[in-house]
Amino acid sequence: MKIVAWILIGIISLILLGLIYYLVAGSIIFHISLGRKTLKKRVKKSNLKDNLEKYRIDLCWWDNIPFKKVSILSFDNLKLVGHFLNLKNENTVILVHGYSANYKEMQQYAKFFYQKNFNILCVENRAHGESEGDCVGMGYLDRKDLLKWIDFVNKECQSKIVVLGISMGASAVCCLSGEKLPNNVVGLISDSAFDSAEKEIKYILRKAGIFKNIIYKHLRSYTKRLYDFDLNEANMLKFVEKTQVPILYFHGKQDKYVLPENTVNLYNATKESLRDLVLVEEADHVMSYPVLGNLYERKINSFFRKYHIFD
Repeated sequence: MKIVAWILIGIISLILLGLIYYLVAGSIIFHISLGRKTLKKRVKKSNLKDNLEKYRIDLCWWDNIPFKKVSILSFDNLKLVGHFLNLKNENTVILVHGYSANYKEMQQYAKFFYQKNFNILCVENRAHGESEGDCVGMGYLDRKDLLKWIDFVNKECQSKIVVLGISMGASAVCCLSGEKLPNNVVGLISDSAFDSAEKEIKYILRKAGIFKNIIYKHLRSYTKRLYDFDLNEANMLKFVEKTQVPILYFHGKQDKYVLPENTVNLYNATKESLRDLVLVEEADHVMSYPVLGNLYERKINSFFRKYHIFD
């Protein structure tokens, strides 16, 4: 009997140790990858001045424009924060920032559309900035949040809507494209999107020299159990192939963070009659606008004309 008791104790101990390992390791992996993001990594570095110049971000610009802080409730009852400039015009742009950033990253895009006299809504993604949430949406959950933001705009003003996102925000735009959208959503712009959360996470893990398959499986399981979010569902390709709205894609050919093949795949999956692609030879991640300058703006304007978006 003593032997049986010791065997049972050993089995129970192994189960408990396995559970503790699962929870502790899962928590660490989740926190690093999908936990709440507060740092503006592409700007907030030791060489802050150089990065502000590199990305053409003028943080003071926001202080000079009368944006109003607004909020909505997400589909899962999180408070989401945005910054809205309602000029009561016929055209509106919704701007979606990237992973581990906040709305101020979108300054150059906001300035461009401000000069075009658009109403502007800059959202803060879930688990970023002042928006609530503990799990980053990787574009997939964010698509539902964007549907709520579109409803918000439509209650505030009657206008045509364009949605522009960069990096993870671009992936959110790609996911949004497959949803049933109101008729006044007339164009989508994706800059530096990844085409699959699974593929992107594994790519980053491989670059870091980590066992990508083991870590990813652990992360997926942990996220699914705690947040009911299956990372394998975050496949942007299956969304863009259903789009009824034209999409303009940008990507830098020198992007080592999100490989340009991601956007090429998204472009190829989009209906031929609803797609445009601009690959920028010298651009790194989300650097197409700084590299192209006015040509980037002309590409957007050409896209609007080609699809008669604001006719």
